[in-house]
Amino acid sequence: MTTARPPLSPTARTTIGRSRERAREDRTELHALLAGAVVAHLGVIVDDHPVVLPVALAVDPDGPDSAGSLYVHGSVAAGWLQRAAGAAVCVTVTEVDALVLARSGFHHSMNYRSAVVIGTARRVSDPVEVTRVLDLVVDHLVPGRAATLRPHTRRELAATALLAVPLLEASLKQRTGDPHDDDDDVAAGTWAGLLPLTRTIGSPVTAGDSHAEVPPDVRRRAGRRPTTSRS
Repeated sequence: MTTARPPLSPTARTTIGRSRERAREDRTELHALLAGAVVAHLGVIVDDHPVVLPVALAVDPDGPDSAGSLYVHGSVAAGWLQRAAGAAVCVTVTEVDALVLARSGFHHSMNYRSAVVIGTARRVSDPVEVTRVLDLVVDHLVPGRAATLRPHTRRELAATALLAVPLLEASLKQRTGDPHDDDDDVAAGTWAGLLPLTRTIGSPVTAGDSHAEVPPDVRRRAGRRPTTSRS
């Protein structure tokens, strides 16, 4: 029996106020955006000031945290990561699909998909979960690659820190379509439109000291294009 997933934005902290028409309610869209992201940004208070840093990520919609788990990866030497454990954090992911060029500077915009996840960060310490999540982080970048690599060493495990953030409190916004111009500006005849943006994956570049052929998992990743919304 499948358990019903909670709706997005279940609390005031993640309820969208401005441009509510851009809010998305389907958790599967949130999962898809997170699954396709290469980098996330984590915000945390360190001492008396906020810090926002790029982090590697992985997502498990069926993870042990409420409504699933969003994992972020860091080093045990990172002071910000130590302070994030047990504290409220904010994780964001954004993909820009197009620059929206209007007939006035005021109406210029972007077509985008953006997720915000807020929750109390949990330090991942169980050895089984640590190993599983490290494989998830690798497979997030190149699906299937973790199975082709040697096991993590004790030294590597000791140097790595992982945080899990519940996916319960999350919001998702998306903008699509043409510029929204004033009627007088449209009548004036100035050009308006879109400049689509696409994240592309190039051909593999073999390391200078590598004597092996490019493996199938890397070839598959190089041939796969990120999912984009209609611009």
